[in-house]
This record gives sequence, C-alpha cells and structure tokens, in this order.
Amino acid sequence: MSSRKIDKIDARILNLLQSSGRMKHIDIAARVGLSMTSVSDRMRKLEQKGYITGYHATVNAKDLGFTVTAFIRVSVDTSKKYQPLLDNVCGFNEVLEAHSITGEGSHILKVKSYDTASLERLLASIQSWPGVTGTTTSIVMSTYKETTQLPVSPDNEPIPEKKELAT
Repeated sequence: MSSRKIDKIDARILNLLQSSGRMKHIDIAARVGLSMTSVSDRMRKLEQKGYITGYHATVNAKDLGFTVTAFIRVSVDTSKKYQPLLDNVCGFNEVLEAHSITGEGSHILKVKSYDTASLERLLASIQSWPGVTGTTTSIVMSTYKETTQLPVSPDNEPIPEKKELAT
C-alpha cells in the first residue's frame, strides 16, 4: 500500500474527475464545498504529486472499427530480451496495455484490432520479435465491465462495496 495520503476533499475531487473528466472547476467546487480557486489549487497539486496523470477522452472502439479485443500472453526466452520486447510493444498502437506477469508467459498484452485478420498480422509480428518463444491468445467474446476508474478514498482507507453480489 502506498504511503501517500490524501484527504476527503481530494478523494472526492479525484472521484468526480474520474467519472467526468470535463467537469468544470466551478461545478467541482460546488460539489466539494470549496471555492473554485481552492479546487484549482488542489487539482494542480494533485497533478504535481502524480495522482492525476492526464485527461483523456474515452472513445467507442467498436464504432471506430476496432471490433476484436484480445489478450496475448507472450513468452520470452530470457530476461535480456525484455527491453527489446517492450521497445517493440511501444511501437504498436493496437497494444493498449503491456504487463509483466507471473505464471504462463512473461508478459500479457491487451490489444484491440479491426478484425481477426489484423489480429493475425499483429500476432505474426509479435512472434517474429527477438527472444519471443511463443504466444497464447484469448479473444474476448463479450465485455461486461471495462473501466479505468479507481475507488479513491481518503488516506487509502478501504471503500465499502456499493453493490451486493447477485445470487
């Protein structure tokens, strides 16, 4: 757990921004009970401390033609090949996430492609990279939850669940 701590107001600001990144400072101020100047100062400090790393639009991948989501486990023959692997990964816009993992494979990639043919071309590229000894691909059939929002609480306290599990 991080030793960084935030207060209740900063937590509320972060949660508001995660749900609506275009929310105006004046609207945030009204929701948290501070002046717009105070909210602007807090947001600047949250950015400087690295809690806020950017502001982005969320686009509809399917409407843009990216109809296939897949997870690719990549096996690399030696840790000396990790950096070349990461350098290659960064050169492909279809790769949305890259993680070093335990278990089967050394890395897992989340990718979006236009169709299975473009996914196949991407896999052929990955399999040709130096040190890659194999890949295992899982194509997503349907997605029930996909978010980048984190439940932020003051001082990293656990947040109680909002929903009960369905039975």
